[in-house]
Amino acid sequence: MHYLDDLNAIDIDKTPGLADTLIQNWSHANPPVVGNGWEPYPLSLRIVNLVKWHSRSDSRADVMLGSLASQTDALAQQVEYHILGNHLFANGKALVFAGTYLSGVQADAWLAKGLQILDEEVREQFLQDGGHFELSPMYHATLLWDMCDLVNLARRAQLPALMKRLPVWEPVVARGMAWLRSMLHLDGKISFFNDAAFGIAPDFEHIQGYAALLGIPDAAGDVLPSAFLNTATGYAVVTPSAGVKAILDLAQVGPDYQPGHAHADTLSFELSVFGQRLVVNSGTSQYGEGPERQRQRSTGAHSTVEVAGQNSSEVWAGFRVARRARPSIERFDLAEKFICIQASHDGYRRLQGSPRHQRTWTFADDGLEVVDQLTCNQSVAVSRIYIHPDVTFLPEANGFVADMGEGKKVVVSMQGADQVRIVGSTWHPEFGCSVTNQCIEAVFSSCSLTTHIRWS
Repeated sequence: MHYLDDLNAIDIDKTPGLADTLIQNWSHANPPVVGNGWEPYPLSLRIVNLVKWHSRSDSRADVMLGSLASQTDALAQQVEYHILGNHLFANGKALVFAGTYLSGVQADAWLAKGLQILDEEVREQFLQDGGHFELSPMYHATLLWDMCDLVNLARRAQLPALMKRLPVWEPVVARGMAWLRSMLHLDGKISFFNDAAFGIAPDFEHIQGYAALLGIPDAAGDVLPSAFLNTATGYAVVTPSAGVKAILDLAQVGPDYQPGHAHADTLSFELSVFGQRLVVNSGTSQYGEGPERQRQRSTGAHSTVEVAGQNSSEVWAGFRVARRARPSIERFDLAEKFICIQASHDGYRRLQGSPRHQRTWTFADDGLEVVDQLTCNQSVAVSRIYIHPDVTFLPEANGFVADMGEGKKVVVSMQGADQVRIVGSTWHPEFGCSVTNQCIEAVFSSCSLTTHIRWS
């Protein structure tokens, strides 16, 4: 509510006076500079919304413009250099918007400060493969929309200071769209790596439409290989046959100095079969601190291997990470009839014997084999495969089978486990949302576990 996103909601202008009422109610309830509404992040998002609304409305009342200036001044004095990442980017964007819209010496200073921030952060935060460096598809989509906003602002304002940055900003949008497309499931929605949920960031189709309005080309027609690695971010994308897509997390946890949105999900994967999600990670339903936030960030909430009940990266508090898993990609083979990708990580080096987890995915047209190996395994390990809520597995003689409709089925079997079982769990596709689903757990004390997922 502090963001005032509703100022730019579809059809809000069809209700006369509603936007003015929202602004006035917020101003009366939030006197300067008290409360969460005057924190720099909500200030940043609200300032952009106010500038967009002012720019298309007839209302330029001095009191409203004075409030906008006061809020921008408050933001300029508490830029989030201590948090960095997407917060600092949002601060810079807001200063640029307000500095462009308002006039005067102070507005010029805000514009200059905002551009200085963005010059550094665009270069730092968007990597060469197009992905955002916090490695969350949700935050990537949010900042990609921000980049479209900046391009749009530059085109409309025609200020030389903005126009000269278009040759940098526009390619960031183009590369960012290509990266985001690679991280989508076949349903067109984002995958759940690190902090990610539906309903927070714009959907890809909306970003694509925005970029099209700006004349930024989409790489939709590009023919991609059946498997490729987003090299800078570390996510592998595999499409071995029609209706099948897998996304593998071979990535670092995030920027070393700001891994606040990281989960302990190294070497997890998500898989769509017959065009629908099958294997998932558990998603994100809340922020803050507490046991549920901690659980959702844990290794045990992801489709990967947990050793000795420990996290592969030591996530703690709401947005902290201590010792981190460091993955290494060891094999990436594209043969005529199969695709083999192998990686390992050292996140359990702090345990007795310093075990290393190695995972090998081998894809064929009709199935996937996942081999998990642990060096010097002196503890019980658990491999988990979280299942999308729309899919139900039932026990059969050699494992578990799911009816996918129209005569199609998926069979999961495991070799090398001490115990294999289906347990009840929850999937979190949106903030405040928890949906019942299944998890296939394999407990193993040996050094190797092989999982077969077959579809037909």
